[in-house]
Amino acid sequence: MMRALLIAIGFLTRLPVPAYAYDDVRAKAVSLAWYPLVGALIGLLLGALAWLLRDASAMLSAGLLVAAWVAVTGALHLDGLADSADAWIGGMGDREKTLAIMKDPRSGPAGVVALVMILLLKFAALASPGPAPWAALLLAPLLSRASLSALFLTTPYVRGGGLGAALTDAPRQACVIALLATAAICLLFGGRGLLALVLAAAVFGLWRHACLNRLGGCTGDTAGALAEMVEVAVLVGLALR
Repeated sequence: MMRALLIAIGFLTRLPVPAYAYDDVRAKAVSLAWYPLVGALIGLLLGALAWLLRDASAMLSAGLLVAAWVAVTGALHLDGLADSADAWIGGMGDREKTLAIMKDPRSGPAGVVALVMILLLKFAALASPGPAPWAALLLAPLLSRASLSALFLTTPYVRGGGLGAALTDAPRQACVIALLATAAICLLFGGRGLLALVLAAAVFGLWRHACLNRLGGCTGDTAGALAEMVEVAVLVGLALR
């Protein structure tokens, strides 16, 4: 169980973990159940940074928080977002062409625009006037990683041998418990938590539907895109509340 948690931390963040954790093949699948906890860990780190920056200007604080967010995650999901944006537009509705474009390591105009827009929206949401965004900083990465658990739990994985292939054998009961715990944590935040949960569920449902229609399932890149879209939806939604 501890190895599975370490694998989840090592995959979803750039935090160092012992190399021996990756030797257990079964632990890679079990790691999916730990994704929400890793999201909460990311949120706690960002919340701690926000507290340290509480006396800085809102714009400087927001810029540093976004930079730290990218650094701690290694831009993993941003890469998936860029690849998905290029593929969704360039694929012209064709499944095989969409999958081929996602596999291309180069980023096209759509991918670049998607990255700029997502980072700009995160920055604007965090720089918005109002109470300190500590709740949003916890809920956004928590729900983002929980959405990945839900995606791999409910959606066929269509790329054989991809990064997410090992997650298809994740223990269903453990993942469901993790998702229920995530919902319970959100409700502890009252109206803000409920709003964040609804927004995350809406983005999840819409994107999953789009992936099923276009690809018949999901890939690692579409999972990364989902993570980024959930994060920005929660941040913007709570900033507008």
